[in-house]
Amino acid sequence: MFDIAAICLVITALLAYVNHRFVGMPTTIGVMAAALLFSLMLVGLDALGLAYGLRQYEESLLRSIDFSDVLMQGMLSYLLFAGALHVDLSELKAYRWLVGGLAVCGTLLATVVVAYGMWFALPLVGLHLPFMYCLLFGALIAPTDPIAVMDMLKSAKAPKELEMVIAGESLFNDGVGVVIFSLLLGMLTSGVAPTLEQGVDRLLHEAGGGLLFGLLLGYLTFRLLKSVDNYQVEVLLTLAAVTGGYALASTLHLSGPLAMVVAGLIIGNHGRALAMSDTTRRNLDLFWQLIDEILNAMLFVLIGMEVLLVAFSVNELVAASVAVVVTLVARVLTVGMPVKALHKAFNLPKGSWKVLTWGGLRGGISVALALSLPAGPERDTVVALTYVVVVFSILVQGLSMGQVTRRAVASR
Repeated sequence: MFDIAAICLVITALLAYVNHRFVGMPTTIGVMAAALLFSLMLVGLDALGLAYGLRQYEESLLRSIDFSDVLMQGMLSYLLFAGALHVDLSELKAYRWLVGGLAVCGTLLATVVVAYGMWFALPLVGLHLPFMYCLLFGALIAPTDPIAVMDMLKSAKAPKELEMVIAGESLFNDGVGVVIFSLLLGMLTSGVAPTLEQGVDRLLHEAGGGLLFGLLLGYLTFRLLKSVDNYQVEVLLTLAAVTGGYALASTLHLSGPLAMVVAGLIIGNHGRALAMSDTTRRNLDLFWQLIDEILNAMLFVLIGMEVLLVAFSVNELVAASVAVVVTLVARVLTVGMPVKALHKAFNLPKGSWKVLTWGGLRGGISVALALSLPAGPERDTVVALTYVVVVFSILVQGLSMGQVTRRAVASR
């Protein structure tokens, strides 16, 4: 495992250097594009007999990495905590109802809209997917990826209020999406559909329990931070809280992602204001910023390289194009239109709905959930659809976020 981690780190560092030195894209987009281009180049060279075993070596490396496990049980806890650490609760409070509605109701509605959209559209392009898999695809693609979204916001320079809504929604809706996905996956594997009461109870237990657990974890960590004044110890305490807290939440069948977001908000706000010296604040911020940027870069390199393990047929490529359109339409209906109707009530720019719609980036979480499906042709199809939607959202939507944001701001 150490050798694999070392290889991934070296590849990430080299691609990040090339991007920074010669390309100049935002780091996550740049390294993913470079990894994707390199992998596709190996496919072409292999077809010509000129790859000299490099493609097989890269495929072997990727098969030795459980992408779903690495992200969901490893990177995700640190990335979500680092993202929440810098969200101002006093500013987020003004948009709590909008963020909560988009994160919960928007994700549920988007899951259904995407599922029915794919169910009706796929037969038109010669592809048939059972409705349960359409629902699973809807659940894994409906939530935006906070890792991708928050990195893009740094370069898009969105207004503070708009940035707060986008960041808040993305931090919370992935936890809701994971719970919905796990509920549907349980139905698929058991063959038994839970009653409405059981479904609501499961949702409340995992999501509600995750929120409460995050509150408790954040408060206990806050008390420990307040009792000492040593930045090395305090950084270690936050690292232990994230690592141990996420593992414990998973053991208790609670939403680890939601727990990490809440704990990060508490430590980033109350902890920063009441429990840290200036020295601790500075070193804690630097530590988590580095963790965030390093893991982000490694994650997006892996996403780019995963193309070698995704099997595409002609029908699936056409279906993937349909999936891109369906997910964008679902985003307009479940997020864009509500924000357009309510933008005055929350003092948002008139064009905010465009930014929120186009800024619905998908990332590693969607790919990880798709890869966690039971093996079979349906899984292969869902993985192919998911991969194309993720690549499109990061490369096309991510690169044009700045332009869309500037236009939206100008329409205030």
